[in-house]
Amino acid sequence: MIPLLSLEAIRDRIEQALSGLGRSLRRVLLIHPDYSRNDFSHLVAPLLYEALMPLGLERLDALNASGTHRPMSEAELRDKLGFDPVRHSRVGRLYNHAFNDPSQLLVAGEIPADFVAAKTAGHLRQSLAVTVNRLVRDYDLIVALSGTVPHEALGYSGGTKILFPGISGPEVIGLLHWAAVLVGIPHIIGSRDNPAREVVDAGADCIFRLIGNRPVVSLNMVYTEDADHRVEPRGLFTGLGPAGFAAALTEAAKLSSQLHIVYLQEPLKQVVQHIPPRYDEVWTAGKGSYKLQKPGVLAEGAEVILLAPHIHVFHSDPGLDAAIRKIGYHGRDYVVDYCRQHPDFDRNVASHVINVRGLGRRVGDREEFAFRVTLASQIPAADCAAVGLGYRDPATLHREDFTGPGQLWIEEGGQWLYALQAQGSS
Repeated sequence: MIPLLSLEAIRDRIEQALSGLGRSLRRVLLIHPDYSRNDFSHLVAPLLYEALMPLGLERLDALNASGTHRPMSEAELRDKLGFDPVRHSRVGRLYNHAFNDPSQLLVAGEIPADFVAAKTAGHLRQSLAVTVNRLVRDYDLIVALSGTVPHEALGYSGGTKILFPGISGPEVIGLLHWAAVLVGIPHIIGSRDNPAREVVDAGADCIFRLIGNRPVVSLNMVYTEDADHRVEPRGLFTGLGPAGFAAALTEAAKLSSQLHIVYLQEPLKQVVQHIPPRYDEVWTAGKGSYKLQKPGVLAEGAEVILLAPHIHVFHSDPGLDAAIRKIGYHGRDYVVDYCRQHPDFDRNVASHVINVRGLGRRVGDREEFAFRVTLASQIPAADCAAVGLGYRDPATLHREDFTGPGQLWIEEGGQWLYALQAQGSS
């Protein structure tokens, strides 16, 4: 059993990460995960503040690395980071990353088309401008706080992902997700080293060069939850600069692979992913489908039910919600075709709908899928049917009805990756 990480151990690791950086760290930017991650940022951020005080701290600002997720309120941000206005008086602005505001972005460099093509097995040949939130230029120290769990687009979350695409522009976010989905979730999720991560690292290198000789520290969290869904710190891995980010992620991924992958004895025929309230749109609740798509986990024709009685929309942004409703949930061949006909269609939306529905395949004018996806939320049956998803009334679903062979009810759905035992830890 992996022991819990004490506050003293967290404090020690933060202090070690900051050692040797000098005593002129007056302005510090903390880049952190958003509401969709149930991590222990609320423990790390106050301890970071305390460790910075003797190093000359005058102002600590924070930037929510939200990608294209919704902005967080001031109250949500303070709760996420555990900051108290009285005790932490040198905390300044708590920023949301404005991914769709060009005035808030800088171009840090470009990833060549040939590199992108090589890393996507020829599926995508397009150069990629590396955009980043302009705040990264304004501080003496940047601390990138991230969490590591299996991730559909990068194998594992954490590390350089918090920079690129966490605080990048919409084209970057869309194209990276699109590149990953063209390769396919089953071939990426749960792997530390993969071509998608290499593209992200190349983009992050451009950001490091833009920042110059100012230090950038990685604090990489690994965590679980107890029976009452309270977060349990399990690991905090640290590093400085590109090499330090890579080393910290490697250690975090090793620990995550022990904690966050659930091995099954046989394929599942019917799964209920009971989605927690922090996933408050289908955009994030879709993780309940992603995490079941490793080969062999779902039997042919299986049903994945996303139980989310609190969800009312596909995306909280009206424009992205409309785009999802326009294209619907389809497999890769259909969506690739659609994007050829509509070259300006949002690639992040295109990636999302494939990731939820599965790769599938075209057979003439029909699509065939290995499994089906059913939504049990406040989104009406007609709206579900219009986008190609099944519908169930949330009130009709009860845990005791999903205990038979091949059935599984998953609380806190969308958190962990599932794999067949035969694929396991050898």
